[in-house]
Amino acid sequence: MHFCVNGGWGSVNTSTTVSVRKASVDDIDKLFEIIQGYAKQGIMLPRSREMLQDQIDTFVVAEFDGLLIGCGSLTRLGPDLVEIRSLGMTPGYKGQGIGGKLVDFLVEEARSQGIIKVMALTYEVAFFQKNGFTLVPKEIFPEKVWRDCMHCKKQYCCDEIAVLKRLD
Repeated sequence: MHFCVNGGWGSVNTSTTVSVRKASVDDIDKLFEIIQGYAKQGIMLPRSREMLQDQIDTFVVAEFDGLLIGCGSLTRLGPDLVEIRSLGMTPGYKGQGIGGKLVDFLVEEARSQGIIKVMALTYEVAFFQKNGFTLVPKEIFPEKVWRDCMHCKKQYCCDEIAVLKRLD
């Protein structure tokens, strides 16, 4: 795998050099930067620094060579349902297996909590399918609709696609 560093190309062995861990308050500025990059493109909901601080225990981060290069979070929507959200990479690291490592970590976190359903709303359907998710109708997640969609500017014209992974 390859990535660009300071204008040059190098190899990343994601199996040995990329680590995933729970986020800490020291990560908030970088989380904010990654999420805002996607929010400006209209493909992720923005998160304030205050919101990130309040929800830091739901976030995980990927690191490479001491740099925070990716993130994701796991939000409980019901007694048996969680959502993967805010999944993203810093520019130059997409397509190198890092997102899969983040999803695996989040799925294992859900499993450790006894959660049997992990969902996401996404534009990256092929990525989630590759990671064991299947397409489902959004309407099967009333928990998501009542919690978040009511406040979204795309509420009546949502173009995201729902995916689900069952852990039972």
